[in-house]
Amino acid sequence: MANNKKNTPYVFPQTQSTVLPDPSNFFSSNLVSTPLPTNSFFQNFVLKNSDQPEYIHPYLVKSSNCFLSLSYPSRKASSSVIYQEFNPDLTITSKQSSTGKHTITSFTDLSVTLDIPSSNLRFFLVRGSPYLTLSVTQPTPLSITTNHSIASFSSTGSTSINKFTIKFDNAQTWLLYASSPIELSHTTSEITSQAFSGTIRIAFLPNSDPDNESILDLFSFTYPVSGNAVIKEPFCVEYKWETKGSGDLLLLAHPLHLQLLSTKDTDVTVVDSFKYRSIDGDLVGVVGDSWILKTDPVSVTWHSSRGIKEENQDEIVSALVNDVETLKMGTTDSYLYGKQIARAARLALIAEEVFFYDVIPNVRKFLKDSIEPWLDGTLKLNGFMYDHKWGGIITSKGSDDAGADSGFGIYNDHQYHLGYFLYAIAVLAKIDPAWGRKYKSKAYSLMQDFLNMDTESNPYYTKLRCFDFYKLHSWAAGLTEFADGRNHESTSQAVSAYYSAALMGMAYGDVQLVALGSTLAAMEIRAAKTWFHVKTGEKIYEDEFTVENRIMGILWANKRDTDVWFTSHKLKVYRLGPHTLPVMPISEDLFSDVDYVIELVEWVLADLNKEGAEDAWKGFVYALEAIYDNEGALQKIKSLKGFDDGNSLTNLLWWIHSRGYGDDK
Repeated sequence: MANNKKNTPYVFPQTQSTVLPDPSNFFSSNLVSTPLPTNSFFQNFVLKNSDQPEYIHPYLVKSSNCFLSLSYPSRKASSSVIYQEFNPDLTITSKQSSTGKHTITSFTDLSVTLDIPSSNLRFFLVRGSPYLTLSVTQPTPLSITTNHSIASFSSTGSTSINKFTIKFDNAQTWLLYASSPIELSHTTSEITSQAFSGTIRIAFLPNSDPDNESILDLFSFTYPVSGNAVIKEPFCVEYKWETKGSGDLLLLAHPLHLQLLSTKDTDVTVVDSFKYRSIDGDLVGVVGDSWILKTDPVSVTWHSSRGIKEENQDEIVSALVNDVETLKMGTTDSYLYGKQIARAARLALIAEEVFFYDVIPNVRKFLKDSIEPWLDGTLKLNGFMYDHKWGGIITSKGSDDAGADSGFGIYNDHQYHLGYFLYAIAVLAKIDPAWGRKYKSKAYSLMQDFLNMDTESNPYYTKLRCFDFYKLHSWAAGLTEFADGRNHESTSQAVSAYYSAALMGMAYGDVQLVALGSTLAAMEIRAAKTWFHVKTGEKIYEDEFTVENRIMGILWANKRDTDVWFTSHKLKVYRLGPHTLPVMPISEDLFSDVDYVIELVEWVLADLNKEGAEDAWKGFVYALEAIYDNEGALQKIKSLKGFDDGNSLTNLLWWIHSRGYGDDK
């Protein structure tokens, strides 16, 4: 975007939040003046006392005061939860200082640099690195303590004292590599050095395997200091790492990386035998400082892919007339408001698809009357505001109430709330292009809050607020400290948000936005199928968990949970619903595996007669059932007495009657 008045990004009126934490506590002064991440993989490092761990594959890393602790985590599993347990295998600090705190001095998509100035230590925390790399910036005596007992400690021999092997009494073996000679001594629980400056790399040795040790030895000379991700073309992400040292770069790929990694488009080698365990599945060695990840494309369309048979259109029209006549808005909560305007926008597109245009003017008026107050700042009791402290949109209610708008004011769920707004805006811009032109700059500001890819052209928002380029899915937790890191409860709403952004690109003729939204939607779908859809026979998770579950409740960075935020896991429909809503054309791609859908629906159906299984939630079960049993699901949908805020009888009938048409028309 050119830097002139015409193209200057729109910024909503500024507000001073009373509930947001102060980023200057842990970010360096040069970073505080820029928009900062609010849902990052290292978020715990900058919240409260900054002493909760983060999972930086394959290690749990915890920084407190002037110490940094490293854990190769053990894993616990049951039928309801899987988690990795932090145990400080190694804690690194300086012998000369026990005060001070860490500072984040730089961050990228795939790395964060953490400095402990009082200890002269700089840690390059790069995701997927089998080594922890630290730079000792001034001659400093070091202390490395352990929660175990040191069973043996040895160097490689008299010709080189740059590599050390440390064995603990719990059968763990760790390797330490130094860039120059270092003199180390040890007791049963502490390793100390004389004054040292240079680079140290520490790695856990998987299975105490000599072959793995040879690999770690070979690649110990080259270390990454940062890593970025770019979308080079639609449905293609490239990782590039900046390295120091000599030789090739060794990193670790999780299962989704391995599904998408293109070995023919870049010079990488997969080392299948070199593995670390992880809550995300085995991490496998990959050699190369640039990766290309390609996913199958998804089709972004306004309407269903198959269309609706003429004989089914009257039933949809009847419901459509009723749903349009009863349109009303009774909330100022940004999440519920967004769902309701997106629900109304669905009615306009369904009207187009069944060629019943008479209701579209009423929908258009409802959308204009409902959306404009948020964009113009005339909504009573709430509205969008700009927070300069972290650099993003919050709500006026959320500026002094952390619990308002489902935590939107502390950056919870931005892709969910704003995704619904984008969908409604995209549809309104499609059916009323003049309105779309008038409000384009404000619409784009909403989009760029969570989908900004160019921080130079738009310096008001951080890069991709919610999407995690390493995990290839979103996080939703915002600026709240959690012992298990970030979390994600609704893959379908994230998919819908990126799909909605692509539709907005279509409405405005913006091919770059179409490509960005489509690519992130496709990646989110692949991640949902990999980690959230729990399928019989798959081995990412333990058998005791897989046997009992077919879909995740909340996926955390360091935990897999069957509970959801608003209730326990007792009713399975409460887990299916958040990963299914809203029902839109893109839902076909998210639930394209019919065998899995059958497993999922049959797993839930027995619960639908239990107390608490409301009709609003049942509608999503029946929508999925329609994928393989159209008539059975239709009868069940007709019996429903209520629908989710973002759903309607019209929408479910549209979904039902657009299943399978392409097979027999």
